[in-house]
Amino acid sequence: MMSDVLNDRIDEGTPLLASNGESKARKRTPLPKQQIGIVLLLQICEPITSQSIYPYINALISELDITGGDEKKVGYYAGLIESLFFATEALTVLQWSRASDRVGRKPVLLIGLIGITLSMLSFGLSRTFWALVISRCLTGLLNGNIGVMKSVMGELTDSTNRAEGFALMPVVWGFGATVGPLLGGSLSRPQERFPSYFGGSFWKTYPYFLPCLVTSSYVLFAFLITLFFFKETNPKRKPDERLLIEDQDITKRCPHDDPVPLRELLRVYPVILSVSNYVVLAFLNIAVCALLPLFLAMPLHIGGLNFDPPSIGYIIGAYGAAGAIFQAFYFARIVNYFGERKVFIYAISLFIPVFLSFPLINATALRFGNQSGQVWFLIVVLLAMLAIMDMAYGTIFMFITASAPNKRSLGATNGLSQTTVSIARAIGPALSTSLFSYSVEKNLLGGYAVYAIFASLSCFALRLATRLPEKVWDWEDSSSASHVAST
Repeated sequence: MMSDVLNDRIDEGTPLLASNGESKARKRTPLPKQQIGIVLLLQICEPITSQSIYPYINALISELDITGGDEKKVGYYAGLIESLFFATEALTVLQWSRASDRVGRKPVLLIGLIGITLSMLSFGLSRTFWALVISRCLTGLLNGNIGVMKSVMGELTDSTNRAEGFALMPVVWGFGATVGPLLGGSLSRPQERFPSYFGGSFWKTYPYFLPCLVTSSYVLFAFLITLFFFKETNPKRKPDERLLIEDQDITKRCPHDDPVPLRELLRVYPVILSVSNYVVLAFLNIAVCALLPLFLAMPLHIGGLNFDPPSIGYIIGAYGAAGAIFQAFYFARIVNYFGERKVFIYAISLFIPVFLSFPLINATALRFGNQSGQVWFLIVVLLAMLAIMDMAYGTIFMFITASAPNKRSLGATNGLSQTTVSIARAIGPALSTSLFSYSVEKNLLGGYAVYAIFASLSCFALRLATRLPEKVWDWEDSSSASHVAST
């Protein structure tokens, strides 16, 4: 009896990712399909709700007369509302993740789903600017699920199948990010599109409530599936286990398993290194995502391609589809062959040619025309690089999972990473688009200074990536003290 519990105790504190040699020696563990399927179902909730407002947010602000009739200010208010989700998420995601370490993953996930449902319904019923702000803030404040889901994925997988599990998360995220805007655009103003079904006065007063209702209905469906079918992955310790932990000899032989306080977690070197890489990756990626539609829409003479909205939509949709397909079919194979570190370094190094390709495409369009074969070839190359670059997310998630001091600190570790990343994602779009405008206005480097700046930041990101270890951290073979910064 005692030996069985001791073995469980040791397993609880052993490395969250084993070394490559151990992984090769072990037989692959089948993925728990039902539980993984529920996690992926939940993964869709955030992008499908947060991005469903993009097609109609500008029209909504104009119709509510928030700008006082000045259409030039619409973009400012729209950008503010769009960024509020990430800004407020940064305030609470760590607390939600730490709570999941103590009370379990399932209760926190359920609370987050209810929060998303109510805040989206509130957004659809908002008729003033401050009502929109409050609703959008509530969406971020009440939703800590993104960090918790990564903890769940880490607990449902092991070193033999983790690459496959984490490869699925960007795929379903891309699916949600594609479906969300589609629902937002096609279901807005239903009294005009479907007058026979939505001709009542309610739909005229609240023309954007239908997409909010549909997306929140999906979240409610995910809530019910989680409530009845999801099994807790982080159960509380058993009473007899607590008694055994008090034994001095066992304590000396086993890693400490209590959740690590945030102050100490900030001194754990693997956590700091992996989270720092994640933050830089997210910052550069959100900058690309903000610059790409701006670049495609701007006139040729100020550094863009002068494409119309349908063409821009097709290009961005092609990026999402290509990334999802590539991740689904090749990510696990590539990681298993090359290892997490090499894949991450190669993927993040692609940011350098990605940013440098923008001025190259513009210069090509100025010479041969924006619809020339040369331009479309370069666009395809750009989208291919972006699709391959997305592999960096799956690999850095694995490093973050492995960096946690123990399983009961996994939620706090993912929460810390998601908090800092949310801040980066709140800053990145405004900074990148402002630099674009400033570069063009001041004609810095021919209007291309913004790309030079971000290409330089990409070099820093590549340097930081090379500091990751050849193998993910193994807490069983090294003292925890060696992972704590000396400062």
